[in-house]
Amino acid sequence: MTEDNFVAIALSGELDLNRLAAAMGLGQRYRWEEPMLLNPQDATPLTERSSGSSQCHLYYFGALIFINCPDALVLSFCDRMTSFSELFRSVHVTKYRDTYSLKSAAGAALQITNENAVMPRYFPAGVNIISFVIAKSVALERIEEQVDLVLDEMEAVIQQLERGKLAIPDRKLARLASSILNFKYKSIAHIMVLDKPEITWDNEELDQLYGRMAHLFELSQRYHEIRTKSETLMDITEVFTGLSHAQRSTRLEWIIIILIALEIVLYIFNFMGKS
Repeated sequence: MTEDNFVAIALSGELDLNRLAAAMGLGQRYRWEEPMLLNPQDATPLTERSSGSSQCHLYYFGALIFINCPDALVLSFCDRMTSFSELFRSVHVTKYRDTYSLKSAAGAALQITNENAVMPRYFPAGVNIISFVIAKSVALERIEEQVDLVLDEMEAVIQQLERGKLAIPDRKLARLASSILNFKYKSIAHIMVLDKPEITWDNEELDQLYGRMAHLFELSQRYHEIRTKSETLMDITEVFTGLSHAQRSTRLEWIIIILIALEIVLYIFNFMGKS
């Protein structure tokens, strides 16, 4: 029996693998689902992986998967990679982290749980599927917390509105709307939660593995929750925008009325002075 231990870490932002590869002099292009495979010892590229060896998977949506890497090796690898991207500094402080394990034993029945998986044999494609799913999971965790922070901020604004106050500047409204659109873009365009890897279309075993892993980590459900929260936030933002514009229009109308009244008063004074 062999065992592989996974550590999934989400960086503070998206990682442009093609730009990173150019900075490292690798001369390789990566698709959205294709990770950059590196040896964590010296950050050199890898093409294949043998059971029990150390490896790091880098995904463009800002997730890292370390396989059979002690904490010291994880930190030293990320310190080395900061010379190519400042995003790797966030590994020291990130709280978006998860662990998983894979056991391979001849004749064993396929078992998949939230903590580990058991396979009847070792095959790299299965390891890649597991890495891909838990990478999506930690990236979603980062977005989920960011959405909740915006919800908390919006709740404070709603409480002000309940007291009859609407003191939210346009700049803040624009920032909130930008954040909400950014969440939707990241979850849909970057993480592509609902999209399966191409290899699963040609391999029924891998398709079942991906489906079970995605179900256990609730990828689809979490994506829909993010989308629902984002749409709710956008609706609230539109309401505030409409109220803010109405308030500004009312203020301008009063200014115009006051200016007209002043003009009438000045005209009367001038007329009385001449007479």
